[in-house]
Amino acid sequence: MRYAPPGLCVNDFALLRDEDGTYAVLHLQGPWTAEFDHLRMETSYGRATSTDLVSWQPQGTAFGNGLPGRFDQQAVWTMHPFRHGGGMAMFYTGVSGLTADGWPLQSVGLAYSDRTDGTGWRRHGTAPVVEADPRWYRTGERMGWRDPFVVRDDEGEGWVMAVCASDASLPVEAGGCVALATSTDLEHWTVHPPLVSPGDVDELECPVLERLDDGSWLLLGSIGATRGFEAWTAPRLRGPWTRRGPLGPTGAYAPRVVAAPDGSRVVLHTTPRQVGLTDTGDRCRGMLAQPKSLVVRKDSAPRLEWWAGLNTWLGEETDRPVLHAVGDIGVSGRPVEVTLRTDAPGAGRPALTVGCDGKNLWVTGPDGTRLGETVLTEPAATLRILTVGEYVEVYADGVFALTALCYSGHPAPWSAVTEGRAHAVPVRPVRLPDPDRDDASAVWPGPAPR
Repeated sequence: MRYAPPGLCVNDFALLRDEDGTYAVLHLQGPWTAEFDHLRMETSYGRATSTDLVSWQPQGTAFGNGLPGRFDQQAVWTMHPFRHGGGMAMFYTGVSGLTADGWPLQSVGLAYSDRTDGTGWRRHGTAPVVEADPRWYRTGERMGWRDPFVVRDDEGEGWVMAVCASDASLPVEAGGCVALATSTDLEHWTVHPPLVSPGDVDELECPVLERLDDGSWLLLGSIGATRGFEAWTAPRLRGPWTRRGPLGPTGAYAPRVVAAPDGSRVVLHTTPRQVGLTDTGDRCRGMLAQPKSLVVRKDSAPRLEWWAGLNTWLGEETDRPVLHAVGDIGVSGRPVEVTLRTDAPGAGRPALTVGCDGKNLWVTGPDGTRLGETVLTEPAATLRILTVGEYVEVYADGVFALTALCYSGHPAPWSAVTEGRAHAVPVRPVRLPDPDRDDASAVWPGPAPR
């Protein structure tokens, strides 16, 4: 239901699907440590495979940083592999070193593979294929030139690259943008002014371009300040782009779009952990979350909904305490608070609750501490709550709306209080792909003691 290789944490990633239907994820990885140094610890890509986008099996390391003296000697960051010819091409972020003030120097490199499973990469030369152009983008201190994403140009036979960059015409704190570059052969690139430059974003990371069924385009971009991601739409690649607002709530980051086994579009994203696996720890790199359905209707904002492919992982309804569970609550605009865990086994004070009062939606931990909150566009009529270990997701009227982390409490029968009256909430237990793992969460129980 969530994935990270044993002993490591996951950051940005890319998804592939082979001809036999097997999925592969390539992901940034690093050791589980309280003080994470992305310049010295993100030096390789992990790889895992799946047949259903839920159960992932680690397959080792697939790519690493370059030799001393090369543009990618310090670190390798976000990548975009895709089918090309009989194999694959992959654009990736290389970090050569640091500026005098300690800022990472970034550029984009290219690698090829004769395979289609995400392995067997060979670099195209020893230099980057595209770098930031100072006419439009910051270089040196406070620069950004990373997270490449490449698609076919809809105005010709060439290619278009979207890149996370910093708009040189704007203040640093508002200069986050998606840069544009074009190529006819994948190896020689021309840099252009920004594709999207909102003017109110510090970092616009991990851009994703997806062509929709009607020929229009969807752009997803992760917002550094909010740690969520937003959506833009356009009739053509070069715009005009319309900002559609948040798509993934705070805590959902670095999205990727892929066709699910049933052919529908789904989005996967990362979710953080907290240092020390405690409620008081700072948020840090984490895991890959389960898929959500991507719903895009004409003239309306895209949204993420519960993916029906997860239903095969759910058990029969029960009223007993369950740590990993899904429950549905009808609220019809009335104030409600649902207790999911208590501070003592089977009873006690609430340690994890989800509340909703009209448009206001929140998650609280021990002593009523707010762990996450949001304001809905309309009062909710129904809520769906998912808990997997410390990870909590809330869907309002079917739409992914809120996520939070809570390491406290003990499983309890779910109960909802509405207008002063309490009633039981039946839940469906979540079957975990790897139930015996004891390193995935501080509240992931592992096997029953013998």
